[in-house]
Amino acid sequence: MKHRTSLAAAAVVLVLLPFVLPNNYTLDIAIRIALAAVAVIGLNLLMGFAGQISIGHAAFVAVGAYGSAIAATRFGWTPLVSIPAAAVASAVIAWLIAKPILRLKGHSLTMATLGLGVIVNIVLINEVGWTGGPDGMAVPPLTMGSFTLQKLIHWYAVSAVVLFAAIVLSLNLFSSPAGRALRGLHGSEYAARVVGVDVSAFKVRVFIALAVFATVSGSLTAHYLAFISPSMASFAHSVELATMVVLGGMSSTFGAVLGTALLTMLPQLVGGFHGYEAIIFGLVLMLTMMFMPKGLVPSIALRLKKRSG
Repeated sequence: MKHRTSLAAAAVVLVLLPFVLPNNYTLDIAIRIALAAVAVIGLNLLMGFAGQISIGHAAFVAVGAYGSAIAATRFGWTPLVSIPAAAVASAVIAWLIAKPILRLKGHSLTMATLGLGVIVNIVLINEVGWTGGPDGMAVPPLTMGSFTLQKLIHWYAVSAVVLFAAIVLSLNLFSSPAGRALRGLHGSEYAARVVGVDVSAFKVRVFIALAVFATVSGSLTAHYLAFISPSMASFAHSVELATMVVLGGMSSTFGAVLGTALLTMLPQLVGGFHGYEAIIFGLVLMLTMMFMPKGLVPSIALRLKKRSG
């Protein structure tokens, strides 16, 4: 019932939002938030549910973006084929590297995921013939049969549906036996093993899931922006995605969405403070961690629960 109410509220907000936004600029920001939130929800599965830290998540976003773009431009595949193909390729890559990477813990795991992001970034820069190198590459528009998505409202509809699907999948996983097993990993891997949880298998599965979420997000973002560059796989982008999870609240699906929205809108809100954006950004994070260490959504929910109790 709790998730049904939350999902109903999310659906209402997503449906009504384009009618209350004042202009196309804010609608564009809403689309960017929705697409990025899909990747952040996927990262939350690893960081929030399973308690494994990754700062290489942007690598899978870039795999989705470049995979779909290359398939569409070099091989003439339609986006409706290239996007799923990129997701499958990303899932295979995630499966191949998951076991060796996820055997590591703590700082070692963090450094390994960082290395993944660095490798992908270097490949995108050096493979000029395929990726356009440092200059990036143009991406064809998203087509569905004879229909081409051009208007912002059409893109908002697509991004809202994909975001809602990601929220549903995440909440269903959270409530499922697999979700409880993942949360058990977060608490104590040794205790999880004692009660029969296959720790290695669950880590691999959640790593594949986060890769698919990120790939879909990257592919759609590429077709929406119509241009991509290797910065999509940069260390800064990975840190930004991880920060969105932490700010909104790890283990909270709606926290991931809120964290994405806040950090995406923050540069727009502090644009008048030219040269001080990074300082304001850091200050917001510091204050959040000081007064709401669990993240925004879990901390606010806890305070409301105490007041009602």
